[in-house]
Amino acid sequence: MCRCSANCNPINVNNILERLKRLSAAEEFFAVLWVSYDPKVLDVSRLHIMKRMGQYLASEDFSDLPDRVIAARAGAMLERAYDDFATSPPLTHRVFKVLKDHDPDNPATPGRTFVPLDSFLMPFEKE
Repeated sequence: MCRCSANCNPINVNNILERLKRLSAAEEFFAVLWVSYDPKVLDVSRLHIMKRMGQYLASEDFSDLPDRVIAARAGAMLERAYDDFATSPPLTHRVFKVLKDHDPDNPATPGRTFVPLDSFLMPFEKE
């Protein structure tokens, strides 16, 4: 499991939401929020974990909460998202649209696609 090195300071909660918005690598989120992780799990599921954390964060209302509470909740959400994918593969959760659309257990409903007649009746251009 990875964790900040022993010389890291405890979590800095000041302006935590703004600081999280500026992060780019999944490892940075784990380090800032002091959440332990297995690099092997993160290597396989990083996008899924971050997407799921974003879904959890979007479901919360952080207005008028102190930074320490926001940091604690964000850390708990990251840990929860990580646990979702540490115990089962990404295909189980299908957090991305492309995976939801191609779920063999939930086939797409056959529908009618509208294609305008003009789109295929146009004369071919000569080269």
